[in-house]
Amino acid sequence: MALMKTPLCEFGKPCPDFALPGVDGRVWTRDQCKGPNGLLVMFICNHCPYVKAILDILIEDCREISRHGVGCVAINPNDTERYPEDSFDNMKRIAAEKQFPFPYLLDETQEVARAFGAICTPDFFGYNAELQLQYRGRLIEGGKDPVPGARHELLEAMKQIAATGRGPEVQYPSMGCSIKWKPENA
Repeated sequence: MALMKTPLCEFGKPCPDFALPGVDGRVWTRDQCKGPNGLLVMFICNHCPYVKAILDILIEDCREISRHGVGCVAINPNDTERYPEDSFDNMKRIAAEKQFPFPYLLDETQEVARAFGAICTPDFFGYNAELQLQYRGRLIEGGKDPVPGARHELLEAMKQIAATGRGPEVQYPSMGCSIKWKPENA
């Protein structure tokens, strides 16, 4: 599993549209996921140790983010044939076990991950109410090894975006496992 770091935020870049199947049996679009004050799009998966290490924090922070009028959605971009732990059935199981407070969607064609420019799991994209990119950084200070009292950078950024429409000028890249591209998409 190659360790990747996300690039710097391209402030103002528009949020790509999508329509993807969720573990709840619905097809979700970007506009259905968006809240009145913005949208957080998260590329995650089931098997990545970086995602596993921060998942409980992410779930709790998303509950708080949604209280600020920002919709949250998680998308699994990985090749589920070569990585069966990321299968749709396993996505359903994890979402139920962890009681995800957001839709968990499968990007089977990987076209949505490409449209966003996602490179790893986890990869976070924070948009304002006009769906302009304002955050592309990590969840928490310390990454997959957060220390007690670590700053919840994604939560802070999304609260700022909800209140002002602008993300923080200083952002630190997220890091995680490379997206598991299908051979025809690699």
